Amino acid sequence: MWRVIFVLILIAAATVAADARPRQINPIPFSHEPCSVLDNRPCTPSYCSPLEPGPCIPEIFYPYGQNLQLTIESVPKEADRAKYQKPDHDLDTIGDLFAELRTCWSPPSDNAREGMQVSVRFSFNKAGGLIGPPRLTFATAGVPAATRATYLDAINSSLNACLPLKFSSGLAGALAGRPIAIRYVDNRELGK
Repeated sequence: MWRVIFVLILIAAATVAADARPRQINPIPFSHEPCSVLDNRPCTPSYCSPLEPGPCIPEIFYPYGQNLQLTIESVPKEADRAKYQKPDHDLDTIGDLFAELRTCWSPPSDNAREGMQVSVRFSFNKAGGLIGPPRLTFATAGVPAATRATYLDAINSSLNACLPLKFSSGLAGALAGRPIAIRYVDNRELGK
């Protein structure tokens, strides 16, 4: 009897010693790592245990953050072409809004610069109009003021051509007054 208890204690101690190593928390949320029933660890997307020595951090994929940020390229990659399709209905999701904003963009033809990046920030009202003009927050370093002004004018005219956007009532209420940051990247080959 004592021998059986002693063996069980040794097995339990060996198991605890094997699990005593510090567990590395995955810094990339929702990274679909391969899982197996033979693994001595949990599978993603989340895991919490009162027996875990580290903090309980669920790994959840959030497609959009609190700050609405978007990158629009003048010439989209082949894999991203579907994101540049204009929705054929009222805008009901953030993805619909981003697709609409991508289709609105038309880069300047004169005074353009290859590789130019410009970031602006603005907000919409419930009716789908701008609360104020887009504010320039970033432009590629070393670019003349005239080129920056050309790109800002192109952004203003592109947005004004699409306004007012037709939001659903739910999206209009959730989006009104929230700042949106857009980075425009002119990746055209202008020398050819």
